Amino acid sequence: MINGRISGLYAITPELENTDELLKKSLQALIGGAQLIQYRSKTTDKNLLKEQATSLLRLCRNYEIPLIINDYLDLAMEIGADGVHLGQGDLPVAYARKRLGQGKIVGASCYNNLNLALQAEKEGADYVAFGAFFPSLTKPDAVAVSINLIDQARKQLIVPIVAIGGIRLVHVSSILQHGCTAVAVCNDLFYAENVAVSATQYAQLFEKFSQQSITD
Repeated sequence: MINGRISGLYAITPELENTDELLKKSLQALIGGAQLIQYRSKTTDKNLLKEQATSLLRLCRNYEIPLIINDYLDLAMEIGADGVHLGQGDLPVAYARKRLGQGKIVGASCYNNLNLALQAEKEGADYVAFGAFFPSLTKPDAVAVSINLIDQARKQLIVPIVAIGGIRLVHVSSILQHGCTAVAVCNDLFYAENVAVSATQYAQLFEKFSQQSITD
């Protein structure tokens, strides 16, 4: 695994059939400071899935940044990706951990359910994600989550906590103050006027918060 640290800007790719466009936007996210990239595609056929995932992995390798595959454990294993992210209706975390071994990242969506997070941690998850904290264009029907859930989760979880769902730049400071170590962003990043600039702004907020934490 290239970088096992789950923190900072976690870039979630949008549905893009144009592989060149996907790679161009992902490159800009990496240049701007994304610390992880998740390849997420729910509608792409298997051949294009593999093509895009393989190309993204090659790109991420150049920047020594992990590539996480959403849902598709077999694809992640086939191309040698750095890990997989699973939802409640996907494969069990324990099964993914057994298949991938200890050298890969396993993340789990836990929505608004702390018990799911506790179970995921027990089964070997490297991080858990809660959300949607804000209205999400990617998942408009996602359950709404109170940011106070992070406060509760911090008291019981050891693994890093990722915030997801409608995240915008203006939300980052408050999310970090509640104890998340990473924010997963799709639309506010990949559809920004300048993806690299947007990613840099996110990265700078994390850096600023980190410096404040050291001095406090």
